[in-house]
Amino acid sequence: MTRPTRRSSEIELQVMWNRLIAVVEEQAQVLLRTAFSPIVREAGDLSAGIFDRNGNMLAQAVTGTPGHVNSMAESVKHFIRHFPVETMKKGDIYITNDPWMGTGHLNDFVLTTPAFHKGKLLGLFSCTSHLMDIGGIGFGPDGTDVFMEGLYIPLLKLADEGRLNETLMAMIRTNTRLPVDTEGDVYSLAACNDIGCARLAEMVDEFGLEDLDELSEHILTRSREAVLAEIRKLPKGRYSNAMTVDGYDEPVTLAATVTIADEGIHVDYTGTGPVSRRGINVPLSYTTAYTVFGIACIVGKDIPNNAGSLSPLTVSAPESCILNAPKPRPVASRHIIGQMLPDVVFGALRQAVPDRVPAEGTSCLFNLNVRGETEDNDLGNYGFTMTVTSNGGTGARPTKDGLSATAYPSGVKGTPVEVAESITPLIFWKKEYRPDSGGAGRTRGGLGQTIELGSRIGRSFDLLAAFDRIDHPPRGFDGGQNGAAGVVALASGKKMKGKGFQTIPPDDRLVLLTPGGGGLGNPKTREPAALAKDISEGLVTPDGAKIYRGA
Repeated sequence: MTRPTRRSSEIELQVMWNRLIAVVEEQAQVLLRTAFSPIVREAGDLSAGIFDRNGNMLAQAVTGTPGHVNSMAESVKHFIRHFPVETMKKGDIYITNDPWMGTGHLNDFVLTTPAFHKGKLLGLFSCTSHLMDIGGIGFGPDGTDVFMEGLYIPLLKLADEGRLNETLMAMIRTNTRLPVDTEGDVYSLAACNDIGCARLAEMVDEFGLEDLDELSEHILTRSREAVLAEIRKLPKGRYSNAMTVDGYDEPVTLAATVTIADEGIHVDYTGTGPVSRRGINVPLSYTTAYTVFGIACIVGKDIPNNAGSLSPLTVSAPESCILNAPKPRPVASRHIIGQMLPDVVFGALRQAVPDRVPAEGTSCLFNLNVRGETEDNDLGNYGFTMTVTSNGGTGARPTKDGLSATAYPSGVKGTPVEVAESITPLIFWKKEYRPDSGGAGRTRGGLGQTIELGSRIGRSFDLLAAFDRIDHPPRGFDGGQNGAAGVVALASGKKMKGKGFQTIPPDDRLVLLTPGGGGLGNPKTREPAALAKDISEGLVTPDGAKIYRGA
């Protein structure tokens, strides 16, 4: 007679849930510590998570970016459709960088690994990281279709029962300016999933589990119920907002209608501008990722992110609008538009819960995508290619100032100057806060930065510009002032374009002024002590303080 399986107690399930989160955090830390690309190991541009056998995300690592995590969640379902779970073997590894099945552009590789224990498939681990170079024109918005943008990897097996696909690895190495780094990053991604599989095996042994079915049901059900409970506290209705951003050749309108109902929140982007002929288009998976992240920041910020907590949040966008770009539209710089979406959604939610919503921030990363020659080629790469992550200010919050030089919503850290200088022939002459750039208000917007750099070997280098908030700076609200607009220029005085391939002369310097966040509330109502502190710390100049005093 077969003994019935014992049901776990609520406390045991909660302990195992927390343990699962610890497992994926270790998974992410392995990727962070072994990656070759500095945007991963220094800035944390990655994601890691565990999925059940149906492709439902059970836990994500805190380390990482929401754009990667929430779009990677859909990638695993694509892998399962292409490689059914009953055909999976221990030692298999699957890979893609398909923008419409992965995380939105070719520079992000997604690897998924089935986790077996005692011959049984428990679930799947998946991870993503940004690779510095995957061929094509490079990491910029100049392409006119996705095929110009780099090496395109469909859903393939990277390893088959532990045997590496050497043909695929050869293709990857050959189609990049950084073969050493790119190959190393692929191995790093594979290793991080392997650690997840090992730690999961230890966990199921420790808790005496046969599978993750009961735990999966607990996580998904409790998370969904928690989000729905928060949604039911909100005023029901339809709320609309629109934002204009710089675009490439012309401004782009991003329009959203947020519908709050007892059964969930739906965001519809009808009214948004059409696809662009340049690489600022956004696949719907990435649109969905940042939209639901923005909602979650307001509605369920204390609820763990998984398939259950995401399920009440849905997104739609008209076909062939810039937020639902079809293949083969160019999408390399999809983050420029995609990372604006939390602010677009906030503008609608402000009408329902004004006490929770910040003013607009820089939103999109103000990254330095640079490329050029080195003095030698001893390391096996062809010149240098690097993304130096840099950020502007976030919008003022209802009860606090915005954060200065902080990447929201992406969450990546800024690249340390010392790291950038050690692996490129560039020198940073200045990197400091930009005084008065935060929009004035009862609570002030976060400050942007002033960055100045040039070549230290007397050679020109390329800038693959992908900046925004230059013509349309972050807006303040409720009497708060707009944040300062971004600026891209040469030290000699020439104004540079916000987007597109440009060359920095060897005897000049590139100057970036990143935008500040918008202010919230009438500046005259700012606490005098807070203003005095801003002035003493050099965040606000005496001239800049005049607006607070009504001068």
